[in-house]
Amino acid sequence: MHPRILIRIGALGLALFAWPALAQDFPSRPVKIVVPVPAGGTADAVPRLVSDWLSRKWGQPVVIENRTGAAGNIGAEFVYRSAPDGYTLLSSAPPPLVINQNLYPNLGFEPAKFEPIIVMAHVPNALIVNPDRIKAASVAELIEHMRRNPDLVTAATQGHGTTSHLTAELFQLMAKVKLRHIPYRGSAPALQGLLAGDTDLMFDNLGVSLPLVEAGKLRLLAVASAQRMPSLPDVPTLAESGMPGFELLSWYGIWGPADLPAAITNKLNAEIGKAVQAPSLKPKFAEISFMPTRSTPAEFKQLISEDLVKIGKAVKDAGIRIDF
Repeated sequence: MHPRILIRIGALGLALFAWPALAQDFPSRPVKIVVPVPAGGTADAVPRLVSDWLSRKWGQPVVIENRTGAAGNIGAEFVYRSAPDGYTLLSSAPPPLVINQNLYPNLGFEPAKFEPIIVMAHVPNALIVNPDRIKAASVAELIEHMRRNPDLVTAATQGHGTTSHLTAELFQLMAKVKLRHIPYRGSAPALQGLLAGDTDLMFDNLGVSLPLVEAGKLRLLAVASAQRMPSLPDVPTLAESGMPGFELLSWYGIWGPADLPAAITNKLNAEIGKAVQAPSLKPKFAEISFMPTRSTPAEFKQLISEDLVKIGKAVKDAGIRIDF
């Protein structure tokens, strides 16, 4: 056999043995989890709970870094260009790696090349209104108000192409009404605008908005889950409010860069899975209406594949466009 071939085979063999050994020692230094939205929103809450738990378990800092802008594309691109060693991860809802490829013609990364690690939690989207601006106490009353006032009701969203934007577009399509889209840079600033009366309503995840509803600052009209939530038995679903089949849950996952070794992917999946199921975190998830889950990397890939088809159809049917 040619000596160069022997050297290459030898190097490959060393690499195959090195990755499992590296995973055993992982992490040996701080881990960074990039969240592509501002701090304070629902997509920021889950990774912070998980990072605190992992920091205590590993004895290494697990740091949340908010890199915002372009509906999550900026943070996603940063992780995409990071070393595939497990020390830089992406925590996100669907927009940057599932929704945005249906909307943005030129992304600075290839979503399919990210390594899905785990889905941490699901949370239903909900229709909330500023009660000082919208007097409607039900979805039917809201739709009637919107039809009497075409194109005057404003909807805050987390930004162009985000889950709240997509949900608002689907609502318009199914209810045959028109909203004025007011995009913000994340859930927290959008909620601030809604609270200030700068906008009328918002389709948001219940995580951060529910305490504002309970305090009487916002009014919850409906949830976008298939059935009523056990914790909110008096709140109807959008499906039973005149829009059969309307269901849109947000999920929050962790990805690594392309070529993340399987041994590190599997270790991260196991450790983050323990975190989301930890008894100490259960009441904290309940406080923000999150339903913790635990997927394998393969199950996460399947979820992404299914959502790409579903969301792609929804974007096409709703005629959503990004005009810049």
